[in-house]
Amino acid sequence: MAWGQHAGRESMSEQPAQVQMRLERIYLKDASFESPNSPKVFAVQWHPEIKVDINTKATPLDGDRHEVVLKITVEASTAEEGTGFIVEVHQAGVFVVERANVDQLRHILGVTCPTTLFPYVRESIDSLVVKGGFPPLNIAPVNFEAVYAEAVKRAGEQPQVKH
Repeated sequence: MAWGQHAGRESMSEQPAQVQMRLERIYLKDASFESPNSPKVFAVQWHPEIKVDINTKATPLDGDRHEVVLKITVEASTAEEGTGFIVEVHQAGVFVVERANVDQLRHILGVTCPTTLFPYVRESIDSLVVKGGFPPLNIAPVNFEAVYAEAVKRAGEQPQVKH
């Protein structure tokens, strides 16, 4: 069979419509940096405990458009000096998702969109930390597929209340 020819008599209209996603815009929705114990925190050897909290939120807009916000909060502290810094970044994007059923849409908004936003939020956090006088902070990659699967599992284990 030559390239471009189809086996059988199937037409393109008989194939199921494929889900399409496109990124319309990426933007910084909110960012904050706080260093409550500076400058005394700079006088000690800096080996902090780092706590990272990650949340996502998807909001339907008009039509097939959705805003997805990836919020990451990082707190660095030491036992001696307390909190060195707290940085919080809300990285957002407007995504258009067409021809998706409910499960596909949830998966795209919970996995694909946050994965797309993650490099931007990571860069913003690193930039704020460095501008705050601290060493660069490279947040490890996040497996949003695993995070999503765990959230779905937890939601399934919660008792359902009927009214």
